[in-house]
Amino acid sequence: MASTLTAPSSVDDRVSTRSLGARLLSRPEIGSLVGAIVVLVFFLITAPTFRDVAASGTIVYNAALIGVMAVPVALLMIGGEFDLSAGVAVTTAGLTGGLFAYQFSTNVWVGVLVSLLVMLAVGAFNGWLLMRTGLPSFLVTLGTFFILQGLNLGVTRVLSGTVSSTSISDMDGFESGRKVFASDFTIGSVNVKILVVWWILFVVVGSWVLLKTRIGNWIFAVGGDAAAARAVGVPVKRVKIGLFMMVGFFAWFSGMHLLFTQNSVQSGEGVGKEFIYIIAAVVGGCLLTGGYGSVVGAAIGALIFGMTQLGVVYAGWNADWFKAFLGVMLLLATIVNLVVKKRADLR
Repeated sequence: MASTLTAPSSVDDRVSTRSLGARLLSRPEIGSLVGAIVVLVFFLITAPTFRDVAASGTIVYNAALIGVMAVPVALLMIGGEFDLSAGVAVTTAGLTGGLFAYQFSTNVWVGVLVSLLVMLAVGAFNGWLLMRTGLPSFLVTLGTFFILQGLNLGVTRVLSGTVSSTSISDMDGFESGRKVFASDFTIGSVNVKILVVWWILFVVVGSWVLLKTRIGNWIFAVGGDAAAARAVGVPVKRVKIGLFMMVGFFAWFSGMHLLFTQNSVQSGEGVGKEFIYIIAAVVGGCLLTGGYGSVVGAAIGALIFGMTQLGVVYAGWNADWFKAFLGVMLLLATIVNLVVKKRADLR
C-alpha cells in the first residue's frame, strides 16, 4: 500500500528571509519618516517662504530646540518611564547657572558646572524615588515638576527681585561659553546654529548606544519587562536611575543654550515643553508602554515639529492651528506605532 505521508518542506519558516519591505515596515521610525516627507511636500506647496534655502537654517534650529531633549526622553520612554519635569528642568538649569555666577561673582563656567551637578542630582533623585517607592514615574516626576516650577519662580524673585535672572553677558567666561552652547556659523546663505551640530551628534551617539551596546539592550529589556530583565541579571535599578540622570544632563545642556542665547532666563519658561518632547518621541516610534522605539525616529519627530511650527507661520495661517496639529499628530502616530509594532512582533 502506498504511503500517504508527504515529504517535509525544505523551507524552515524560522530561517526564512524577510523581504526588504517587511524589514523597513518593522522599523519604529518608518511612520515618522513618511510623515516628515508628507509635511515637507505640503508646506513646499502651500508656503512660498518655506522654499527659500535660507529658511532651512531656522527650520532645523527650531527642530533642534526640541530634538536635543527628545533624545533622552525617547531613551527613557523605551526604558518604560516618563519625565514630566523635563520642560521646567531646562529652565532650572539655566537659572542655576546664571544666578550662581552672578550672585557669587564667579567665572560663568563655575555656574555652568554647578548647574550640571544640580541637574544630575535632580535626575538621580527622580530615579531613586521611583525605584524606592515603586510609584509610577508619571506621579514622581509630576511632583518634581511642581517643585522645580516653584523654586524657579521663588528663588529667582528672592535673589534678583524680578522673575528673570540677571544678565551675565559682561561676566568672565561668557563669550567662551557662548561659543560652546550658542554660537552660529554660515554655510552659503544658510545660518547654522551650533545647537544643530550638537543635536546631530547626540542623535548619532544615542542611536549607537541603543542599538550597538549592552546598555542599549538593557534599556529595551527594562522597558519591555523589568521583572524578566532583573531575572536574567540586568541591573534594572542602575539603568533606570541612569536614564533619569541622562535626562538631567540634557536638560542642563539645553538650559545652557537658553542662558547663553538670551543672557538671562525667565523663571516661568519651560512649562508644557515636556509634552512636546514626549509627543516628538511618540511620533518617532516610541510606544507609551515602553520597550520599543528609536532615537532617530524621535529626531524625525522633532523635525516634523520644526517644519510645522514655521510652516504654519510662513503660510500666513493662525498659529493656533499648530496646537490642533499636535493633537492630531499624536493620535495618528500612536495608531501607526501600534500597527508597526504588531508587524514587528510577527517577524
